[in-house]
Amino acid sequence: MTRLVRKAACIGGGVIGGGWAARFVLSGHDVTIYDPHEEAQRKVGEVLVNAERAYAKLTMAPLPKRGRLNFAKTLEEAVADADWIQESVPERLDLKQKVHQQIDAAARPDALIGSSTSGLLPSDMQAGLRHPERMFVAHPFNPVYLLPLVELVGGAATSTQALDRAKADLAEIGMKGVAIEHEIEAFVADRLMEALWREALWLVKDGVATTGEIDDIMRYSFGLRWAQMGLFQTFQIAGGEAGMRHFLHQFGPALHWPWTKLTDVPELTEELIETIASQCDACSGELTVRDLERLRDDNLVAILQALKGGDNGRGWGAGKLLKEFEDWLWADRDERAGDLDLSGPLRLIETTVNPAWLDYNGHMTEFRYLQVLGETTDALLHLIGVDMDYVGTGGSYYTVETHIRHLGEARLGAPLYATCQVLSADEKRLHLFHRIHKGDGDAVIATGEHLLLHVEAGRAAPATASILDKLMPIAEAHARLDRPEGAGRRVGERR
Repeated sequence: MTRLVRKAACIGGGVIGGGWAARFVLSGHDVTIYDPHEEAQRKVGEVLVNAERAYAKLTMAPLPKRGRLNFAKTLEEAVADADWIQESVPERLDLKQKVHQQIDAAARPDALIGSSTSGLLPSDMQAGLRHPERMFVAHPFNPVYLLPLVELVGGAATSTQALDRAKADLAEIGMKGVAIEHEIEAFVADRLMEALWREALWLVKDGVATTGEIDDIMRYSFGLRWAQMGLFQTFQIAGGEAGMRHFLHQFGPALHWPWTKLTDVPELTEELIETIASQCDACSGELTVRDLERLRDDNLVAILQALKGGDNGRGWGAGKLLKEFEDWLWADRDERAGDLDLSGPLRLIETTVNPAWLDYNGHMTEFRYLQVLGETTDALLHLIGVDMDYVGTGGSYYTVETHIRHLGEARLGAPLYATCQVLSADEKRLHLFHRIHKGDGDAVIATGEHLLLHVEAGRAAPATASILDKLMPIAEAHARLDRPEGAGRRVGERR
C-alpha cells in the first residue's frame, strides 16, 4: 500500500519524542531524531526496547519491516525530506517558537509540523513562520507507542487540509487524531486531568487520603470504567433505563454543594512535595521507573486486547482502533504477498509469551498454543483473500479437525514465530501443518495439523476462483517440500 508518510523527523528525544519515534519506526517508517542532549541516544534506545516488547504482545498482525532510526547532528539535517515533523522540546514558548522557525525554514513547504505541547496555543507558536498553515498541535499521551489518541489543535493560520492530512497520517500508524474545534489552553484531556489532579493534591495536603489510597480508589473503581466507556457514557448507564436525563436530574444539584476545591490550588510547599514524593516511593517499593513502565505497558496491552474483542469481535473504543490498524496491516501484507518465499513453510506469525499466557507452572498454557496456531491459520486465510469482506459474502473456511503436539516449553518473554506448510488443497479442503518455533534458537516447541473445509452459508461448497488463484500456487510450491515429521500422527502414537 502507498504510505502517506515515508519519513518522519522527531525534534526532541525525551520520553514523548522517543515514544513518537518508536511508534513511527515500528509502523515501518524511517525516523531521524535531533536532540543535542548527550544521553539522547541511550534514552531513545531504552524507549524503543520497551516499545518492541509491548508490540510483540499487542498484535499478531504482520508488522511491516521496522523503519530505520537515525540521529542527526543538526535540526536542519533531521527535517530534510521529512513528511511529518514532530516537535517535542520542553514547554517554553520562546524555545518552541525558535525551534519552529528553524523547522519552518529548513523543511519542505508541504511537510506537516506537529507540536507535542500539552498546553501552549498553536497560534502563539506560529509567530514568524513562513508556512504557518501546516503547523498545528499534535498532543499525544504517554506511552505514545501504545496510547492511540492525539489531540489535533489548529492555530489561527492552520489550514483545514493540514488537519485532514494529519488524521489520515496518524491512522497509518494506528493512532486516532481528534480535532479540537476551538483553540484553548491545555486543550481538553489535560483540562480534565488537571481537575482530578487538583482535587487529589488537596486530599493529600489535608490528610484525607494518601497517594496510594487515591490511586487504589481510582484503579479499583471508576478507572476501570473510564478505560472502556469514558465519562458521559458511564454516567448515562448510571441513570438506569431513563439514562442521562435521570442521572442529571438526580445528581445535578450536588454540583452546587461545597464539595470541591477545584477553583483553588494548594501551595506546593517543600513539605507537601516531600509528603507526596515519599508516599509515591513507598508505594513503588523496589520497582524502578523502567519496571513500572513495563508493568504499565503489560496492563495497557491486556486492556487493548480485551477491548479489541468487545462488541462481538468488532472491537470497542481503543480496541476497535487497534483492530482497524491490524486490518490495515493485513491489507499491507496482502499487497506484498508476491514477495513471499514459497521455497519453504511460510513464516506468518511473530509474538512473545506475555504474563497472561502463563499457567501455575510458569509455562505457556495449552490454550495459548492453540491461539498461536489459530492465528497462523487466520494469517494464511487472510493472505489468500478470506478476510471480513469475503466472510460477509457468506464464504469462509471452518476447521473440522485439529491435532496439536506439545514438544517444548515456552516461558515468560520467550520470542516465538510460527510457520505454515500447505500439505494439500482442493476446491473445498485445506490441509495445513504449522510449527511454533522459539525465536532465539528456532527449536520447534509445538506443531499443529489442521483440516479446514470451505463453506457457504454454513454448508460445504467450493471456494471462489479468486481464493483458489491465490491458494493453489502456494499448495503447488509446498507439494515439493518434504513431508513434515509428525504429520498424520494420531494421539498417543509411539514415536
